[in-house]
Amino acid sequence: MDILTAKKEVIAAGERLVEAGLIARTWGNVSCRVDDKTFVITPSGKPYIGLQPEDIVEVAIENLAWSGDVKPSSEKGIHAEVYKKYSDANFVIHTHQKIASAVSVLKSGINTLGGEYKEIIGDNILLAGYGLPGTKKLRKGVTAALFSSPSKATVMAHHGALCFGRDAEEAFVVADTLEKACAEYILDAAKAKIGKAAGSLDEFCSQIVNKIVGTDRNIDLDKSMVYNSSCDRSSGKIILTNCADGASISMDMATGAADAQVSDTAEAHRSIYLAAPAMNYIIHNTDKETVGVSVIGKTMKPLLDDFSQICGTKVKVAKTPAACGKKIKGRNAVILKDKGALCCGANEGDAEAVNMIMSKASLAQLTTNVLEAAKPINPLEAFLMRFIYLKKYSKQAEK
Repeated sequence: MDILTAKKEVIAAGERLVEAGLIARTWGNVSCRVDDKTFVITPSGKPYIGLQPEDIVEVAIENLAWSGDVKPSSEKGIHAEVYKKYSDANFVIHTHQKIASAVSVLKSGINTLGGEYKEIIGDNILLAGYGLPGTKKLRKGVTAALFSSPSKATVMAHHGALCFGRDAEEAFVVADTLEKACAEYILDAAKAKIGKAAGSLDEFCSQIVNKIVGTDRNIDLDKSMVYNSSCDRSSGKIILTNCADGASISMDMATGAADAQVSDTAEAHRSIYLAAPAMNYIIHNTDKETVGVSVIGKTMKPLLDDFSQICGTKVKVAKTPAACGKKIKGRNAVILKDKGALCCGANEGDAEAVNMIMSKASLAQLTTNVLEAAKPINPLEAFLMRFIYLKKYSKQAEK
């Protein structure tokens, strides 16, 4: 394949994966084999939408050498290992997809696949040993998994998934099928543990929460009681957008006075803006898994790398809306007891990223509450990832 065609295929695949919800922002990476010596891969720290051929980097399979001003993904080594191991692999996708990420925090992968899953992916889905992003340890763990099984998908501990195929289409189908296989695995394992079948992951979340808290709780929130918001610091005004009807309400940041009646969750937004001057946008996450975690009401520790990077080394629980400001410091999210989570950023895009990670991390948390789970990421490693993300990758994404 000529190099320009390969670069265009990588760009097209990235856009398709974003549309399908399998990757987002700058997370994950995509590559295409050019020949037996080289491949091209997405750059480090740049969003998938808007990439141009000059942004896609050519890398040597044997020694990972590259040239030019654009830095390739830090995970280029795991792509190279696929191309070395499998001569018929011509396309590789590394994702942080939601359901496979939940499986990645367990102590093992999926030992046996059947039916369509086996036909598309292979006999099993191995769990690659943990290593910090971009490190030789991570590459070593993935390499060991690749050599242990010919399956086209590997789950990377606390991180995400690696999928490959003969071309972009097959790699995409593998990634999409992996989500379905992981969802079925979670539901089947939960049924075996609690003796009750769930027809969907939303139902699974409700069942697990009720099992843990010991009562029959409804984890559907009344959307008319929650808001998303933005903050205009020059005027001292907060614009609250009602999540039920989209109505906008203006609130004075200093006094809390609003031009329409608001529920008490509005105070959570005000307390965060007062306590965290860098935050200018908040999304109230009311997804079933996130509300479920808030009902359980325990501090979330980092089970996933991107949680450490984007949300914080831990996310605390505020028992009242007014307490959210105290709990947000040094983080980008806070759990509001029984009412989901407030996901915060300097702008709407950053808040949306936190929102996505909180939903994924919450599903992982509920999964570990019923299935055999690995320990959370080491606190020192979590701190290191958070520091590097804030100082480096978040800045790259803004360019």
